[in-house]
Amino acid sequence: MAFKGEDYLDSLSFPVQRMHLIQVDSVQRWMEDLKLMTDCECMCILQSKPISIEKDEQNELILSSQYSTCDHLQLLLKRAWIISTELTRIAHKLEKNRWQRVHSMTVRVNCHVHSMINEYNTFTRSSSEEMHQLEKLLIDKCSEFTAFTERCLQTEDEEILKSMKSCVNETLTSVAQYFGQLIELVLTQEAQKLLRQIELSGSLYVTESAISSLFSLAQEGAHLCRIIAKEGGVVVLFKICRQDCFRCLYPQTLRTLASICCVEEGIHQLEKVDGILCLADILTDTSHSEATHAEAAAVIAQITSPHLTFTQHLSSFLENMEEIVTALVKLCQETSSGEVFLLASAALANITFFDTMACEILLQLNAMKILLAACSDKRIVDTPYSRDQVVTILANMSVLDQCASEIIQGNGVQLLMEMLFEKSSSGNPAEAAACERVQQKSAVTLARLSRDPEVAEAAVKLSCIPRLIKLCRSPTERNNSDSVLVACLAALRRLAVMSPDGLEDSDFQQLVKPRLVDSFLLCTNMEESFV
Repeated sequence: MAFKGEDYLDSLSFPVQRMHLIQVDSVQRWMEDLKLMTDCECMCILQSKPISIEKDEQNELILSSQYSTCDHLQLLLKRAWIISTELTRIAHKLEKNRWQRVHSMTVRVNCHVHSMINEYNTFTRSSSEEMHQLEKLLIDKCSEFTAFTERCLQTEDEEILKSMKSCVNETLTSVAQYFGQLIELVLTQEAQKLLRQIELSGSLYVTESAISSLFSLAQEGAHLCRIIAKEGGVVVLFKICRQDCFRCLYPQTLRTLASICCVEEGIHQLEKVDGILCLADILTDTSHSEATHAEAAAVIAQITSPHLTFTQHLSSFLENMEEIVTALVKLCQETSSGEVFLLASAALANITFFDTMACEILLQLNAMKILLAACSDKRIVDTPYSRDQVVTILANMSVLDQCASEIIQGNGVQLLMEMLFEKSSSGNPAEAAACERVQQKSAVTLARLSRDPEVAEAAVKLSCIPRLIKLCRSPTERNNSDSVLVACLAALRRLAVMSPDGLEDSDFQQLVKPRLVDSFLLCTNMEESFV
């Protein structure tokens, strides 16, 4: 029998399902969870009666003095992650009628729930009536669940077990629902507390601490960002960014805003409070520090990301786009920091996808010359990630006819040729993916610019054709990337029209003459010779 509550468990929206804990080494995970697990076993023996040799008031004082709000939320999220994992495992064991395992895991979940509620109440000291009701519902349902599974152990009659299984299924579904609601309420109330501290406190220290905790909370996943946005987090943070007395907190505040604005609710709130205008004011105000400008650029990069499908409604962005683009180009030109350049160039790259007018503005600002000059300085453009942003801008600008002369003057063809050799030195998957994007976009840019005979001639002189052939024929050179292959075939065909003598007959017959799809299939099925 399928477990009807399992779909609900899989779709639980609270962040513990996607916590970073699942990405760490298993031994490290075990060590982190060991305290929680052993506490649970102790609680099983003592039937949820905690050991205490001192008064509860003293214990509460010790807890509150040792740990910050962020520490306690991390502990809560770890406990919640364990509970959600156990509930999913119970569902799988129940489906296989493993009643002994189901019961022992149910007892463990019961203890974890008690521990989580006790820990949270010790930390908060004051909870809402709604919270108490949910806690009682969850505890009662966990007790009912344990009682059900215990009764199932005491019978061997298949018919009785079959009828009881449906009740256990329903109870497990209820436990999962109450648990999800409780975690949602806890996180909502914690976000509300932090936002009240930021809004009402006149103390720089308290405000800084609350913003730091809010940033840590936002790092736990998109669902927490939605909670913060719905509770008015974007509104509160932009209030900070409009007060001169909090100038020293602008970088931290903007960093938190960038995290929250990865979700639709955050961007909607930003639009409502004229956040674009505030960001434009910060970027164009020369009295602000470079760190503040960099974090404002990070927010711009986030809200204009082409990966987000809900940013096109940002009408106010178009009104301020020229000012923002001008400020970002200036930041790219003046910075000596690789990280700041990366943020500013990422924002510019995203804006070129956001609106085609941005490319014309960039051309008027001599952005091509500035970006090409930055690429020759290894202190500034020092990673494949930075080169990815630069070549994205070049690729999007290359649709303009005036772009070809700028490329020639700035020795841009040489740079594009060098980018065709981009390879990861660390073997890191993210870096390897960035290298693939650099190769692909440099080939795309060459293909677009080679409609200009002067650019095509420069590319041929720099031996771009042999390199493109190598990328087509050798899968390891392009990290087995099909997108790089397609781009290289397109660039090769464009250059072949301008310089047909630059190709051997076999290359022409296999890579240029056939349909693009046929050449693609030939290259993807090609086995390298290791002789």
